[in-house]
Amino acid sequence: MTDDALATTLDRIRVFPIKSLDGVDVDAATLAQAGGLAPDREFAILDADGDYVNGKNERRIHRVSADFDLDGRTVRLTAPHDADAPDAAAFHLDDDRDGIESWLGSFLGYEVSLTGERDGGYPDDTELPGPTVISTGTLREIASWFDGVTVDSMRRRFRANVELASEEPFFEDRLVAEPGERVRARVSDAELIGVNPCQRCVVPSRNPDTGEELDGFRTRFIGKREETMPPWSGGGRFDHAFRLMVNTEVPEASVGATLRVGDDMRVLDVEKE
Repeated sequence: MTDDALATTLDRIRVFPIKSLDGVDVDAATLAQAGGLAPDREFAILDADGDYVNGKNERRIHRVSADFDLDGRTVRLTAPHDADAPDAAAFHLDDDRDGIESWLGSFLGYEVSLTGERDGGYPDDTELPGPTVISTGTLREIASWFDGVTVDSMRRRFRANVELASEEPFFEDRLVAEPGERVRARVSDAELIGVNPCQRCVVPSRNPDTGEELDGFRTRFIGKREETMPPWSGGGRFDHAFRLMVNTEVPEASVGATLRVGDDMRVLDVEKE
């Protein structure tokens, strides 16, 4: 394998300031104390029992459109596919949480709260809270499996933080080794440790704007994933084929480092956990 086969660049960085709502592309993001990208998933929506309100358990959350201004720390909420939804409104993320809670509660039909954690947020994988990684080639390949689904729709369905520029499908699987091992990668002045291919839930099967489920998504995905698994993939961490994107962790020495679009990324080596 040539060195070039192990190298690419960062093509896109996307953070999701409120867990389960829309993401926003940024030119650069800093690795926070807990390992994620600030301000990724800094906020989370909770129901009265303290459980997350997310796409796994609340299909209607897909119908909420969130437009963030990170510099101004505001969000504009709309629900363009629902005639009975509250009027579009903008809120400050720090100073108007009550307003956000009221808008979301009115739309969903039950009381919710918005909780915040600036030092680490609310990652989907609490054991591997580093940036999630996918490649453009992967998204393009998967979009080709489903009629009428665009690459950008797949991007929004799988919700990765870091998108690599490689056009090689499943390049990111090079960040996955066998159980008991992990893969070191260098991005500018930071290291990311690739560990696990992300186990997917129902969310990628749904239209990111309407929540409508694509019939047969999981079955077709698994069949095509098995059919197209590259030689560097499909090891012991793939206990099933409904896995896509790589969960990472961040060494303490890399906390505070900044990832930027255009940064080179190189796979370094495999080490024991």
